[in-house]
Amino acid sequence: MATIRNLKIKTSTCKRIVKELNSYEKEVETEAAKTAEMKERDADPYDLKQQENVLAESRMMVPDCRKRLEAALTDLKATLAEIKESNQEGAEVEEAEAVITQVETVVQTAES
Repeated sequence: MATIRNLKIKTSTCKRIVKELNSYEKEVETEAAKTAEMKERDADPYDLKQQENVLAESRMMVPDCRKRLEAALTDLKATLAEIKESNQEGAEVEEAEAVITQVETVVQTAES
């Protein structure tokens, strides 16, 4: 049986993963700019290769993070449904619903 505590944990997990996703997306932009700058400057080939590896690693994290976010969202929805079935209410339920809306927006934006 789902509890309010579980709901809080799952809500926080979704919030954290959204922050991680935003952070990784910003990191990809930063690293891409840095790589482009290094190419313009004709940087040392070894340094350029290392920078490209950093960029590739950052790019790999974005789809992984999205996948974890979708799994966490599904888990949160299931927990919220259980709590609503047992007629439990509170600020945590409202917060979970708000987070679900926010995360669905992020997921839809990512799919576009």
